[in-house]
Amino acid sequence: MQDFEKLGVFYLGKEYDTAAGALKDDLILYDAKDLTTHAMMVGMTGSGKTGLALALLEEAAIDGIPSILIDPKGDLGNILLQFPDLQPADFRPWIDEAEAARKGMDPEALAAKTAESWRNGLASWGQDSDRIRRLREAVDMAVYTPGNSTGRPLQILRSFSAPSAAVAQDTTALGERIMSAVSGLLSLLGIDADPVQSREHILLSNIFNNAWREGRSLDIAAIIQEIQKPSFDKIGVFDLESYYPSKDRFKLAMSLNNLLASPGFSAWLEGEPLDVQRLFYTPEGKPRVSVLYIAHLSDAERMFFVTVLLNEVLAWMRAQTGTSSLRAILYMDEIFGYFPPSANPPSKLPMLTLLKQARAFGLGVVLSTQNPVDLDYKGLSNCGTWFIGRLQTERDKMRVIEGLESAAGAAGSLDRAELEKLLSGLGSRVFLMRNVHDEGPVVFQTRWVMSYLRGPLTLPQIRTLSSAPQESAPEPAVQAPPVAPAQPVEVATPGKRPVFPPTVPEYFLPVLGGSGNVTYRPAVIGIADLHFVDAKSGTDVWTSRTLLAPLSDDGCDAVWEESERRSETKDQLDTRPVENAGFASIPSGATREKSLDAWKKSLARYLYQQETLTLWQCREVKLISQPNESEGDFRARIAQAHREQRDEEVARLRTKYASRLQTLEDQLRRAEERVEREKAQASQQKLNTALSIGATLLGAFLGRRGTVGTVSRASTAAKSVGRISKESADVQRAAENVEVIRERLNALQAQFDEEVAALQTGFDLLRVELQPVEIRPRKSDIVIGTVGVCWVP
Repeated sequence: MQDFEKLGVFYLGKEYDTAAGALKDDLILYDAKDLTTHAMMVGMTGSGKTGLALALLEEAAIDGIPSILIDPKGDLGNILLQFPDLQPADFRPWIDEAEAARKGMDPEALAAKTAESWRNGLASWGQDSDRIRRLREAVDMAVYTPGNSTGRPLQILRSFSAPSAAVAQDTTALGERIMSAVSGLLSLLGIDADPVQSREHILLSNIFNNAWREGRSLDIAAIIQEIQKPSFDKIGVFDLESYYPSKDRFKLAMSLNNLLASPGFSAWLEGEPLDVQRLFYTPEGKPRVSVLYIAHLSDAERMFFVTVLLNEVLAWMRAQTGTSSLRAILYMDEIFGYFPPSANPPSKLPMLTLLKQARAFGLGVVLSTQNPVDLDYKGLSNCGTWFIGRLQTERDKMRVIEGLESAAGAAGSLDRAELEKLLSGLGSRVFLMRNVHDEGPVVFQTRWVMSYLRGPLTLPQIRTLSSAPQESAPEPAVQAPPVAPAQPVEVATPGKRPVFPPTVPEYFLPVLGGSGNVTYRPAVIGIADLHFVDAKSGTDVWTSRTLLAPLSDDGCDAVWEESERRSETKDQLDTRPVENAGFASIPSGATREKSLDAWKKSLARYLYQQETLTLWQCREVKLISQPNESEGDFRARIAQAHREQRDEEVARLRTKYASRLQTLEDQLRRAEERVEREKAQASQQKLNTALSIGATLLGAFLGRRGTVGTVSRASTAAKSVGRISKESADVQRAAENVEVIRERLNALQAQFDEEVAALQTGFDLLRVELQPVEIRPRKSDIVIGTVGVCWVP
């Protein structure tokens, strides 16, 4: 069997002869880079789409490529059912007892039969337990259940946070994100709103636009408040009250409030934040396969979630650098209803944008459906690869052929008659693949998948899959405990507030959880901007630091060495205390005007001596981390850079070997043609000799000619026998020449494969050595901003 463990290719199956109904020897090795032009899978129930999809995703996972799988039916969770030992006990928890009863078997017997079937099936396709282990070790796998705590819940409303500055400045990108977010939110309320005609849609779009352009994030509570009291008083040229009276706006606010107050909605507020980077990679940088199970949601909830997710993927994509290598995969099963030909559900626009733009960022989009007549084939013309399985009706075949012709475009016209013939001969697990990067369509049978195809999973089964120890969800940010003053203090009575010179600013940390019985304690706050510059690493970045330090015993200085780092900006600090608050006593030196200058000087000195920007450097791929980039995210970027370098090196090797391989292939073709010619000549010579000998014998038997003629014919026949021997020798020599050339070709191919395989040897993402790079600010690059007394509740 041919070697399928090659870099940058996915082993999908073997070519299939539809006329003979048999497999061929040629493997289907799909180039991973071709997936950046996206793929479409079409086939009726039972055609084997799920098996093909999991085979593709398994190959990507082995290659360290992360993926997000949107699972409306529950089939894709099967990718977690991998059993390297292939023992009956591994399969037993997943055996359908009703199926065992129908077959007249007990579940244990069916588990044993299934284990044997999987072991034999994998072996027949050249796979074994070690390959399953490689798959399990290559990626992390997780099942998320938005709106439900059975698996790993997701916080969806985080996705109303303000987009990045790059998106906010891009009018088109911002408009698309606003329209999809608003449409998804209204669909959750059961409102089918036209973006141009609907008052609800236009009002919410203006609310989102104003907030996001100001950098303000929104949640449901904030949206309800904005609906009742918008930050604008006109929509277009009309006054707000004329266009959308407050009484009508209150009804919309009540609908959102009812949604927020419903018991089931609380599940949407729990779990991990919807972070696409974390769906693709673990915090340590390991690639992840994330199954987003939404089979339990209503149609409106599914549409809302899919729309929000696609917008988040778009935002993540636009933050990446361009690449020609495959970076990640977004797969959606059963796209029906989310990408229709005429209607415009909220999911359609972000999906179409992904199909048009994701290629430049190395994101491969793979879509699947069993309803080919209900898809927008003009949009799907962006899919460069089509996998077509068995179809149910002639109408389905015609629609698929139209889609193929649209996708082919400039790549060349297709033979409709040939396509119809091929599509009619497809059976279970047999697909026609049309890849615009290849010369023509090919029919193949999918390989045996390593994951156990148990069928759609239920929520209880998802709970079982999720019961293994997992990475804990990030905890919500909690305000750090206040800094205790360096000296003992006495609580003052309410309202007794120390007096400071007018040049000493006072700030108050916000009070959380109410304002009763609040006592403020004194500290010093310092906010500064630091400029980190390093030509060698190409770093040139400004960062802000907020420090909260206790006062010295006499109050004349701040103890910055004991300070804590805070996240507050100046705008987030209060300038007034809460009512009826008490104040702790403060050292007399803190109330002196000159103490403020001392605090500023000591802060600048502390920042210069202690503050550094620590980056990570990977010499292997010549990369340096970005400011505020975690080690795990940097390792994920290293993996992509390594993949890009590897693909470039493989392309260079292909170019290097291409002419030599082509020369040998041409020689082999000519040698094989010569063998055929020699065989034909030998066969003709045998026929001529047989005829000559027959004529000689017949003449001698009938005695029609003289002795001389008979002797002459006998001599000619004898010479023909000699020529037969010569022709046979020529055939033998030509065949030997074919074998020699074939051996040379195989040796050169093996040499090429060996050099390609060496490119991957020894690379382990999680063990790549990183060297810290510390950058210190210059004194002139420290800008002291706000310094003053800060009262800590």
